[in-house]
Amino acid sequence: MSGLIEGIPDAVALRCLAHVPLDLHPNLELVSRSWRAAIRSDELFRVRKEVGSSEDLLCVCAFDPENIWQVYSPNCDRWLTLPLLPSRIRHLAHFGALTTGRKLFVLGGGSDAVDPLTGDHDGTFATDEVWSYDFVQRRWTPRASMLVPRAMFACCVLNGNIIVAGGFTTCRKSISGAEMYDPENDLWTSIPDLHRTHNSACSGLVVNGKVHVLHKGLSTVQVLESVKLGWAVKDYGWPQGPMAVVEDVLYVMSHGLLFKQEGDTSKMVASASDFKCRIGMVMTSLSQEVFIVGGVIGPDRFNWDIKPLSDVDVLTVGSDRPTWRKVAPMTRCRGTILGCTQLTI
Repeated sequence: MSGLIEGIPDAVALRCLAHVPLDLHPNLELVSRSWRAAIRSDELFRVRKEVGSSEDLLCVCAFDPENIWQVYSPNCDRWLTLPLLPSRIRHLAHFGALTTGRKLFVLGGGSDAVDPLTGDHDGTFATDEVWSYDFVQRRWTPRASMLVPRAMFACCVLNGNIIVAGGFTTCRKSISGAEMYDPENDLWTSIPDLHRTHNSACSGLVVNGKVHVLHKGLSTVQVLESVKLGWAVKDYGWPQGPMAVVEDVLYVMSHGLLFKQEGDTSKMVASASDFKCRIGMVMTSLSQEVFIVGGVIGPDRFNWDIKPLSDVDVLTVGSDRPTWRKVAPMTRCRGTILGCTQLTI
């Protein structure tokens, strides 16, 4: 990497390139080989953080098309499409997705592909495979497999390590086992099991530095503050519904309203009645905002058609009078959201 900009030291030129948004990087690579090397260097992303030009991005995978991820940048209100996830499983679903160390991780899950003639599933229900996408090198890489195949499980990042817990393994058997992944050493290790297992899908989120595992339809939450302490069972009385954590504060959508959860009390923040008819959407967060992404509308008793959506609605929860607004819809993905996570790079 030398001679990036004539007459300017490379260190200065790199600081200039660091201010260019991520969606324009493919264009910069066309300038020269030295620019391509700079754009795909760890040094550039170190400088981006140093000069304060890091971007908060939203990573989304939907039912259609299969195994395609898109990334949204609020800075330019645009969607980027990542290379196809090279899993051996067609139409991967019920997987875990998260980001750590500038990489997107896709863990486990199985195929929900159905033979249109016989109605048989031609895939597996749960797998142990793990993939990571490197936003610097722009490629997918297989990582060490999980200790146990899983689908519909909880996964979170705690102190830079990935925690997975619960869910279902092969033969659709619910499990209480949990494990931890060290991305630096590409190594999985067992950690204490959940106190309880339930015959329902579970999800995970991090609030106040603690992993919270929630089972669909249950009010109790299993909490992990550290691996040494193991899991504790709590009943916070949280409303049932889609959840998102914004700057360490929990927001819950329930009965057509969006609530801010403060301790054991709920405070209504905004109406969410427009989303009551959307199925398969996801509620997530980015910076100081709540995002509602994708989903489908229908069928109902008046209309049997199913309409897959690529819509994205956003609410700035930190404002005095928060109101919903629309941003750029997904350009490739639509329908039920299979995976969604945030990335800062």
